[in-house]
Formats: sequence, C-alpha cells, structure tokens
Amino acid sequence: MKIVVLSDTHAPRFWKACPPRVAEQLRGADVILHAGDVCAGWVLEELAAFAPVHAVKGNNDGPDVRAPETLELTLGGLRVAMIHDSGPAKGRPARMRARFPDADLVVYGHSHIPLDDASGAVHIFNPGSPTDKRRQPHGTLGLLRVEQGRLAEARIVPVT
Repeated sequence: MKIVVLSDTHAPRFWKACPPRVAEQLRGADVILHAGDVCAGWVLEELAAFAPVHAVKGNNDGPDVRAPETLELTLGGLRVAMIHDSGPAKGRPARMRARFPDADLVVYGHSHIPLDDASGAVHIFNPGSPTDKRRQPHGTLGLLRVEQGRLAEARIVPVT
C-alpha cells in the first residue's frame, strides 16, 4: 500500500492548486493522509481525485474543513493515529505513545519541519509542508509503504 502524507498546505495562500511535483507523488497512491492546516476545504476535494483522503483539523482550518481533531485508523493492517499539533519536541515520543497507545505510527504536522523518527516503539512522522517550507531547505511530503501490516518504508520527499 502506498500512502502519501501531507500537512500544512495552507490554501489558498500557498496552495493555489495541486503543485505538479506533489501530483507526481499522488499518482498511484492508495490513500492520502493530511495532518491539518488544509485551510480550505476544496483542497481535500482536489486530493480525493487521486485517492481516498483522511485528514485532521489544524489550528488554521476554517469551518469548511470537515475533519476531526484526531483520527485513528488501520491502513493495510498498520495502526495509524493522526493529530495536527503534537506539542513541544521535548517528550513528544512518550507523549504520543501515551495519547495513542494502540498506534504503530503517529502522523502529525504544525511545525512544518519534516521528521521521520523510528527510534521508539511508535514511529513518529511529520511530512513537513509541500508549499510553506519556512526555514527548511525544501517543501516536502511523506511517502509510506505498508506491507503485511507493517511500515516497510517511510520517506520524506522534497517537492520544491
């Protein structure tokens, strides 16, 4: 299963339409996860043309973004939890394990800083932002590959 992970697209300020390099990665996706700050509901509709979309609400999302604050789902046997703001970096893995005790993977956004941390019992993953890189060298998204109920691959992919 190929999963594309996005966060912090911040439409329409930064995301006017799906950027071509993002669309390249979305083609062939089985599922798309969006970790909040979509900012405009039409982005989720645009993404749904590529694959089913699961999203959580970010602190900048308006009322037209219909998404829960947190989400727990199973994708290809992998137990995934999503939240927009995971709080301070210090203590994050322990805090996320406590908040989502049944998760194999926690996906979050908010910081715009990509992170792929497989060091603990719960894999912690932030795709960064494909459009609002802030102080990062590139806009990014995440690619996950799930095989036989486990996370076989997690990558941060530059798209700018």
